[in-house]
Amino acid sequence: MRNKGWGLKIVGIIFLVGFLQTISYCQTKDDRFKVLEKRLKDLSTTEPGLNEKTDLSVSDGTLQGFLRGLASTNNLNLNIDPSLTQHVNNYFSNETVANVLLYLAHQYNLDFTFIGSIISIAPYKDPLANLPPPPKNINISYNSFTQNVSYDLQDDTLLNVAKKITQLTNRNVVILPQLYTKRVTGYVQNLPLQNALEKLAITNSFKINTTSDSAIILEPLESDEEIVTKEKGLSNANFSIKKVNKDGSSSASSIEVNNDDNGKKIITLNVINAPIKDVIKNIAGQAGISYFEYSDIEGNTTANVKGMAFDQVLGDILHDTKYTYNIDKGVYMIGERANEGLRSVKLIQLQYRSVDSLIQFIPEDLRQGVEIKEFKELNSFLLSGSEPQIEEIASVIKQLDKVVPMITLEVIILDVNKGKSITTGISAGTSDSTVTPGGSILGGGGLNYTLGNKDINQFLSNIGVNNVFNLGRVTPSFYITLQALENRTNINERQTPKLSTLNGHTANLSIGNTEYYAISTQNVLGSLSPQTVVTQQFVPVEANLSVDITPFVSGDDQVTMNIAVSISNFTSTSTATLNAPPPTSTSKFKSIIRVKNEDMIVLGGIETTTKSETSSGVPILSRIPILKWFFSTHSKSNNKTVSIVFIKPTITYL
Repeated sequence: MRNKGWGLKIVGIIFLVGFLQTISYCQTKDDRFKVLEKRLKDLSTTEPGLNEKTDLSVSDGTLQGFLRGLASTNNLNLNIDPSLTQHVNNYFSNETVANVLLYLAHQYNLDFTFIGSIISIAPYKDPLANLPPPPKNINISYNSFTQNVSYDLQDDTLLNVAKKITQLTNRNVVILPQLYTKRVTGYVQNLPLQNALEKLAITNSFKINTTSDSAIILEPLESDEEIVTKEKGLSNANFSIKKVNKDGSSSASSIEVNNDDNGKKIITLNVINAPIKDVIKNIAGQAGISYFEYSDIEGNTTANVKGMAFDQVLGDILHDTKYTYNIDKGVYMIGERANEGLRSVKLIQLQYRSVDSLIQFIPEDLRQGVEIKEFKELNSFLLSGSEPQIEEIASVIKQLDKVVPMITLEVIILDVNKGKSITTGISAGTSDSTVTPGGSILGGGGLNYTLGNKDINQFLSNIGVNNVFNLGRVTPSFYITLQALENRTNINERQTPKLSTLNGHTANLSIGNTEYYAISTQNVLGSLSPQTVVTQQFVPVEANLSVDITPFVSGDDQVTMNIAVSISNFTSTSTATLNAPPPTSTSKFKSIIRVKNEDMIVLGGIETTTKSETSSGVPILSRIPILKWFFSTHSKSNNKTVSIVFIKPTITYL
């Protein structure tokens, strides 16, 4: 009881010293401002400016500038510290300068130093600020009747802990110099001194020895030592012992099991290259968790965790090993992943994506040891394997199962064809029968008129008026054709298809014509009476306008489109050879563009121009100016085709 009384006295002395220091600090602060007030009052007898009444107003100015203006206005000698840069917002009316200075000292914790009529103003520095803090109270109690110790240590030095235990229990606790600065944390309630120190050693990784005179020695662990626990026959004997690793590796470790606010076990673990089997055994033993091993667990682990649930600790320890666990009626089944009792089956149903498009995105390392099957009828995955690995794959699938935007593409294809041809000339000849005169002279047909033999003979007879000269007559089958024609064409073709595709997939549009050419094959069958068999096959050739669009939707609802356009047309077949494919001309271009949702873009502008000029007539005469119009025919043509493509993307979230 005497020891307990001394403990209460020590606590009371510490409290009294702190209380007196607080009172002293408050009194010192009040005394300081009283001294400043008296010094300003004494100085005002020689410096009348301190007693002058002043009207001041400042808004968002610096304290240094405010004091400088106050000194200039009232003829005061103020030495102002440059560090006074605080912003002030004050208004003073009919107040003495001394009171203003005293108010600023209170408000901004200023200190005044007086040398003659000079007042030096600087931030106040508390002389007690640099005093060392009072010694920390170490929460250790000792019951002399039961000789049990209780402690609640939070980052206390082991030297101070040993000193206080020695003072309370009169039992010598000696620590080696290597542990003087070691900080320890722990909590026990009503344990014998030896057991209490053993728990502290297990938690904070040091060892305990007892000398022949009952003194307790606290020693640091060697590089090849660790602290473990060993069950004894006594109900309360959970002693710490020293263990030497056979491989010589360092593995000092500590394991602590506590309860959170909900009564759930939480683990604090610090192990270095420790056997996995021993770590699981120690955690389960302290936490009171039942487990069963299907197979011998091999390998080591290194971990440093605080406040983690047992399931999470066990999952992290067994991660990337061939072992896993399962829970059956509260019992943890631990063993190799291939064991029958440790495999789980789970059905994961997708909400937004199709099952056949996701399996390739599951990382290969996660799929090792897990069987994944597609259940298309339910749009689901069926997973079979270890439960922790299945949960990890399920988490990845959940992140991938998102709504995929659909893009509707409105495509407008506009073809503009413009052409012009002119045909002029005079042609004459004979036919097998009498030619019927006629044709068009004016109007839509232009000048295209054929003269028969009667018209020509009448014309010749009119030339030979009064029989001055006779040009003769033409045969009944003779004719003359006069031509002066001009044709113009202007054709607009418009097509407006609509396409829809998922984000990242290609939409294709193809519009065109198909022509066929024949391939003949001749085979001779038989040798005595050979027969010739001819087979003919028609092969198609296409000339299309093809548009491929691959859209990608970004987070700001803009669409990036990869566009490929191919335009092919059949050219004139006059140059085609027999049984050869018809000639075609092709134009292609590719483009990558970025547009906002529902914006229209224009592509193409591919322009094809064809010009031709032909003439036929009498040699030499068809080249002489003026005469050539009577002895030849001429034909000119000019055709232009322009293809334009308009595309408008619209994003839809279904």
